[in-house]
Amino acid sequence: MKKLLVFAVLMFVVALGASAEEQQKFSPEKFQADLEQYITTEAGLTNEEAAKFFPLYREMQQKQRVVYNKMHELFKLPHDEASCKRAVQRRDQLEIELKQIAQTYHNKFLRVLPASKVIGTIIAEDKFHRRAFRKLGQQRNAPKK
Repeated sequence: MKKLLVFAVLMFVVALGASAEEQQKFSPEKFQADLEQYITTEAGLTNEEAAKFFPLYREMQQKQRVVYNKMHELFKLPHDEASCKRAVQRRDQLEIELKQIAQTYHNKFLRVLPASKVIGTIIAEDKFHRRAFRKLGQQRNAPKK
């Protein structure tokens, strides 16, 4: 009977550990849904405004993601002085490209939302990402069990 009880407790602990590990896996879909919900709430978007805004927002994110991927690839190059110089210069160009994409889409956002809500979406996005990075840092620094 004791062995059965110990086995049951052990299985329960293993199941809890597996469940906690599954909860910590990153889900891009959940992250995007949480981001959109946060922006909607923080910027005070109505359902109609959100329906007009988020397709443009996702389009902007896709274009930005292409540029971020190019930036990431830059640092996989050899690290001699000439390639490092080219990587730095290319990164600067890509950062300008990111700002141009943002500017283009901010102007598109202004066509579907009042300026006060566009500012609200920008601030909300920044807050959300800061919170997400802070939370990630706390998870990485948490003691392992």
